[in-house]
Amino acid sequence: MDIYNEQVVKRDKTAKTLLIKIMAVVLLFVVPLSFVLLANVIPYMAMVGFFLFIGGIYIVWWVFSQQKVEYEYSVSNDTLVISKIISLRKRKQLVRVSIKEIQSMEKGDKNVKNRHFRKVYVAAKNEHNADDNTYAVFKNPLYGNCLLVFNPNEDIINAMRPHMNSDLVKQLYYTKK
Repeated sequence: MDIYNEQVVKRDKTAKTLLIKIMAVVLLFVVPLSFVLLANVIPYMAMVGFFLFIGGIYIVWWVFSQQKVEYEYSVSNDTLVISKIISLRKRKQLVRVSIKEIQSMEKGDKNVKNRHFRKVYVAAKNEHNADDNTYAVFKNPLYGNCLLVFNPNEDIINAMRPHMNSDLVKQLYYTKK
């Protein structure tokens, strides 16, 4: 019997995304205005400034839309696939991992904080909220030890459970915390 579950998680707005949006709007007005002010020296610069403003409106819209990011977690049989969806028009697969390869998985970063990973995949709502995130350590043939930071719901975890190795199942479900 094939198992297929999926979950979509929207990335939270952060100070970085707000700063990017503010800088885009500021540049929308500063660059064309500087060309309009140069119109006293070179007569056609006002026209160039106008066209830069019109083109800048499109660029600002594009920058704003690039800040809308969602992550899709899908479990199909024994594979966890995480994709990044930008503005509901561009999809990029971040990671594909066999659930059997996951060595440890837990909420909070207390056991992974001081470890070194060759590759870190962040697909969480808010990567700075360590208590809400789930951290999964797995081996990748190309990179070695890798870390996956994500926010799975109970359906995703329950779909992963039959395919997890027995030590991980004991760690997650049968040890007292």
